[in-house]
Amino acid sequence: MKPMQRHAPSLFLMGYERCSNMCDTFVAPPGYTAERLMLFGKNSDRQRNEAQITERRPGALHEEGSRLTCTYISVPQVRKTHTVLLCRPFWSWGAEMGANEHGVVIGNEALFARVPAPEKPALTGLDLVRLALERAETAAAATEVIGALLQEHGQGGNCGHIIPAFYHNAFVVADRNEAFVMDTIGSDWVCERIGKARAVSNIYSVGSEAVRASPGIPGLLDKLGHSGAKPAQLAAVFADPNTSHIGSARIRQARAGALLERDTGHLDLEDFMHLARDHGPEPYWDPTRALPFSVCIHARAEDRIAQTTGAMISELRAETSVHWVTATAAPCVSIFKPLFLDVPLPEHGSAPSDRFAANSLWWTHERLHRAALAGDFPGFIEEIREERDAAERVFRERVAAVRSSGNPEERFRVVAQCWEEASLLEERWSSRARERKTVQRGSPYEEIWQLMNSLAGLPDRLAPPAK
Repeated sequence: MKPMQRHAPSLFLMGYERCSNMCDTFVAPPGYTAERLMLFGKNSDRQRNEAQITERRPGALHEEGSRLTCTYISVPQVRKTHTVLLCRPFWSWGAEMGANEHGVVIGNEALFARVPAPEKPALTGLDLVRLALERAETAAAATEVIGALLQEHGQGGNCGHIIPAFYHNAFVVADRNEAFVMDTIGSDWVCERIGKARAVSNIYSVGSEAVRASPGIPGLLDKLGHSGAKPAQLAAVFADPNTSHIGSARIRQARAGALLERDTGHLDLEDFMHLARDHGPEPYWDPTRALPFSVCIHARAEDRIAQTTGAMISELRAETSVHWVTATAAPCVSIFKPLFLDVPLPEHGSAPSDRFAANSLWWTHERLHRAALAGDFPGFIEEIREERDAAERVFRERVAAVRSSGNPEERFRVVAQCWEEASLLEERWSSRARERKTVQRGSPYEEIWQLMNSLAGLPDRLAPPAK
C-alpha cells in the first residue's frame, strides 16, 4: 500500500507540508555506558494516523538474478538475506528503524538541504534502512551497502501519508563495537564514525570526523560555490537555512545531547527510555500549547501534524542483543517490551493500517492515547508513571535472567509474558483515561483531532461524552 492520495486541504493551508516527518536518534558507544555495551534508540515521528507495524522477517536464500520490489522501485536481490526486526509505517516496504540477527541497528532522519529533495520514485530512506539490515553483518558494512545503493539507484519518492513529504536522509548505524552517522544529499553522502554519546535529529550534522565521502561530493560543493570546502563541512554547506526551524530540530538535538552528556559514562537502558519520553525542560508541559517540539512528540492543531508513532531501544551485546519496542505511539504512555531476534514476536493483533481496528495493538493503544490527550495529559502521565516504570523494571529483570541461557523457548516464554502483562496494564489505563476531564469543546486542538479520528474511522470522539 502506497501513501494515501486523498488529502485534507485545511492541513495544507496551515503549512503542514514540511513538518510531518520528524525523528530523533541517540546512540552511546560502550565507553559511555554503565555496562560497557552499545546503546541505540530512536523515536519515529510521523503523521498521527500513520500506524506503525512491528514485525520480524526471517532470513532467506534467494535465486540468482531475482529482483526485489521495494516501496516504489525494484532492485536486484542478493543471494542471502538476514533475519530482521522492523518498525515501519504500514504503507512502506522499508523501515524507520530496525535490527538484524548480527546485532546491526539502523535508524533514519529526514534532512532538508539547499538542493531540493528528489521527488521521482527511487529508493526511500526507509527502504535503505531495511536493505542494509537484510544485507550487512556489521555497521561498517551497512554504511557501504547504503552508499552503494544510493549511487546506483538514488533516493526519492513521497515519504508522507496524508500530507506528501520529500526529503534527503541521515542514517545512524551501529553494532556492538562501533557506530556511524551518514548524511546524504541525493545520491551522495558523507560518513562519520561516532566517537561518543551522540544525538541526531533532522539537521545535517557530519563534522570534522568524516571518514568517507561519495565521489560526487566535490562536484556538489563546486555547484554551490564552495569548491574549497572539505567534505567534513557538508553540514554547513548543504543545510537549508530556511528550514532549520522545522520541527525545532536543533532544540531537540541539543536537549537529547544534554541528557546524554549529563549521564555519560553510566548511561543505561532506563536512561534511554527516559530520553525517548522526554518533554523538555519546561516545568509544566502540556501538548496543547507546548513549543518548541520535544523528543517525545505529540501532535496539536496549528503547526504540528507529527507525533511519535513508535520507539525502539537496543542493547547490543556480544552474546545476545535485546531490542525494546513500544509497538505503539507516545512512549510516555507506552510500555517498552522486549524482543530477541532468535524467537518470533508474540501475538499482538492484526497489522495496523490508517483505519481503526479493534484487534490491532497500535490502534488499541491509540484509543488510550487519544482519550488521555482529551484531559489533563501531564497529570495522566504522572498517574501511570510508577506502574509503567515498575513493569519495565520487572521486564528487564526477567530478560536478564534468560538473555544468555541459549534456550529460545525460555526466551520466547519471557517475551510473551511481558507483552501480555503490558497489554493488560494498558487496558486498565484506558478505562482510567476516559474518566478524566475533557479539552475545550470546539477548540482548534479538538477539531483537528476530530478530523483525524474521522479519517481513521475511530468509533469515539477525542473527548469522552460530557456527564
